[in-house]
Amino acid sequence: MANDQEKIKIIKNGPYIVSGSIPLLEQVITTDEAGHTRELQDVHEYPPKERYTLCRCGASKNKPYCDGTHNKINFDGSETASRKPYIEKAEIFEGGDLRLTDAHEFCDHSRFCLRSGGIRELIKKSADPNARQTAIEEAMICPSGRLVLWDKKTGEPFEKEFEPSIVMVHDTQKGCEGPIWVRGGIPVESAEGSVYEVRNRQTLCRCGKSENKPYCDGSHWMSAEQKIKFRRKWGLDEK
Repeated sequence: MANDQEKIKIIKNGPYIVSGSIPLLEQVITTDEAGHTRELQDVHEYPPKERYTLCRCGASKNKPYCDGTHNKINFDGSETASRKPYIEKAEIFEGGDLRLTDAHEFCDHSRFCLRSGGIRELIKKSADPNARQTAIEEAMICPSGRLVLWDKKTGEPFEKEFEPSIVMVHDTQKGCEGPIWVRGGIPVESAEGSVYEVRNRQTLCRCGKSENKPYCDGSHWMSAEQKIKFRRKWGLDEK
């Protein structure tokens, strides 16, 4: 987990200021033979810096770093995300000795949960060791932390222990830049000074289009029509 110096500070209608010498990497989403997203692979690690500033508007000419373009385009970075804790937002699905919690509004549409019929079908078949293991893998790689899988016997979640780090995700299948993947419990401080719920995995918007800022909502590749369908499906406009 992050130490007292490691944090991400959101600037009003501006960038993210990262402090505490947090490693910054680039990773690409890779797919299997069936075309399902499977894992993220390292492609680059940036030189270490004690402090750096990441673009949040999506228009910098010096990505991933901010170059001040947000001022020229009058970027509206208003933070609209709910402050309710994850567990209060999440739906619960049961399957054998597994419990899945699913907070739809965090979805960054990286699509890791669709392999082998999808995670919900997999937990229904969790008596099968292969289905159980695939469900665990899919939940643990969900960058946004929308999905968390729990062992009902121990009450503990299946989580990878990440060192505090930030990943600029590239979605090769969709041909676009993905979200900012924040790993290892790094605090994110709002523009007005409060701290969002600290989580092991979360994804922040870097295209400037999310309607759930500071979190990514898939707007980097979803059309307006696709986004409306998704929000209606999960009742997000009613919350």
